Amino acid sequence: MNTQGRSPFELHPPSAEWRSVLTGFGWLRHMRAANSALARANARALVDDFLASRSRIGALPDEPETTARRVLSWLSQSTLLLEGADSDFYGRFLRGLARDAAQLVQANGALTGLARLQTAIALAEYALCAECPPRFQARTTAQLAAAIEDQILPDGGHIGRNPQTLIELLLDFLPLRQAYAARSINAPQALLSAIDRMIPALRLLRHGDGSLALFNGMGVTAPDRLAVILAYDDTHGDPPLNAPYFGYQRMQAGETVVLVEAGASPPGPYSRQAHAGCLSFEFSSGGDRIVVNCGAPAAGATAAREAVRATAAHSTLVVDDTSSCRIASNVGIERVVAGQIVAGPRNVEVSRSDLADAALLEMSHDGYARSFGLIHERRLALKSDGAQLAGDDRLLGAHKPGQKEPKAFVLRFHIHPSVRLSAGEDGASVVLDLPSGQRWIFEAGALPVAIEESVFFASPDGMRPCEQIVVESQAHAASEAQWAFSRV
Repeated sequence: MNTQGRSPFELHPPSAEWRSVLTGFGWLRHMRAANSALARANARALVDDFLASRSRIGALPDEPETTARRVLSWLSQSTLLLEGADSDFYGRFLRGLARDAAQLVQANGALTGLARLQTAIALAEYALCAECPPRFQARTTAQLAAAIEDQILPDGGHIGRNPQTLIELLLDFLPLRQAYAARSINAPQALLSAIDRMIPALRLLRHGDGSLALFNGMGVTAPDRLAVILAYDDTHGDPPLNAPYFGYQRMQAGETVVLVEAGASPPGPYSRQAHAGCLSFEFSSGGDRIVVNCGAPAAGATAAREAVRATAAHSTLVVDDTSSCRIASNVGIERVVAGQIVAGPRNVEVSRSDLADAALLEMSHDGYARSFGLIHERRLALKSDGAQLAGDDRLLGAHKPGQKEPKAFVLRFHIHPSVRLSAGEDGASVVLDLPSGQRWIFEAGALPVAIEESVFFASPDGMRPCEQIVVESQAHAASEAQWAFSRV
C-alpha cells in the first residue's frame, strides 16, 4: 500500500489481517537486514508513530496475539531500534513495552487456543529481557510450560495441526531458549523438550524440494525461515515416518515421497485454520512436486480461504460434493464459534505395514458417517523402488433413515502447476510430464478419467492456475476405485 507520505498508522486499515501484520511489527526484521543508519532511523520513526497513534482517542485495541507479536518483535529488534537513539525515545519505547506486557498479563487468564501460547511466550521473554522481579519471571515461566504441555503433542506436532504453526512457534522458541541461557536461568524442560520434538515433526512434512505439505492452513513455505530452524537440527538422519498424534504419515522410497493427512479434526478453538482434507495426500519425485492440495492463500483473501478449506480442494475422495467437515458460519448462533470445525472426522484409523516389494498404508475416517452413513477407507502402496504409487479408495457402510442418500463420489488429484498433463492415447489414462524430464502415467482401471481446472495458492508469486485429475463414479456402500501413478 502506498501511504502517500503519511504514517501507515494514520490510515484506515483495509482489513483486520493487514492491521494485525502492521502493528505486530514482524516486518522490522527486513529493516534490520538492511543494516544501515537510514533503516534504523526509519524503524525508530515508525515505532514512534505507532506509540503516538495509540494514544489518540478512538484508537483501536489490538488482539492479544497481535500485542504478543509486537512485544516479541520489539525485543528481538531492540538493537536496531535503540542503537543511537536518544533518551526520550528510549523511555517511550520501554513504557510502550511495559504497557503491552501489562495488557497481556490482564488478558492471559481468559485466552484459549494458540493465542494463549503466543501470549505466554511473549511474557516469558519480556520477563527475561526487561529484568523483571524473580517472582514475575517464575510465574511467566510456569505459564509458558503449562501452555506448551497443553498444545505441543508427544510427537512434536501442534494441536491445531497446521505445519505453519510449527515454523512460527520454533522461530519464537529458539531465541527464547537462548534468552534463558543468556540470563543463566534454567529454561523450562517443557520448552527444551518441545524444540527437540518439533523439528523432526517439520522434517516429516518436507518434500524433496524443501517445501512443506499443504495441509490444514499451510501456504507458501518461506525457505529462509525454515533453513534457520533446520540449522538447529542435531539428528541429521532420515525424517520420521509416523506422527500419530499430529495426524500425519510419510512414505518414502528412493526420491519418491508421499505425505498423508491422517488425523481427526482439531478441537474447536484450534480448528479455525484447519481444513476438511482427511486422508488427502501429496506426492513428489525428487525436486518435482506432483500431487498437491490447493493450499492456503495469502492473508486477506477471505473468500478463497473459505473455499480451500473444503474437501474438494484436497487430493482425496469427495462424496456428493460435500465436505467431510462442517465449518461454523458467521451468522446466527454459530457466530460464537465462527470458522471452527463443528463436525468432522473423529475416528481416524491408521495402519502401516511392509510388503515384499512395497510399503502399505491403510486408513479410514468417519467424516461422512453422520451425513451418509459411509466410512471412507483409503489404501496407499508405494513400491520399494519409488516407481509406483497405487491407491484403493472404498466407501463402506449403509444408508440409514434420516440420512442423505449419496449419488456420486469423486476422486480429485490436484496437480502442481509445474507439471504438464495430457490425455493418454487410450482415453483412460493421463500422462504427467515433470520439469525434470520424468514422465508418469495415471490410470484408474475401468473408471473414466478426466482433466479439469484447479487453482494452486501456495506459489511464492501468488495464485496460479493448475489442473486436476478427476475420477467419478456412483456412491454407495461397497463403492471402490483403484488407481495408480507409475513412472515410465
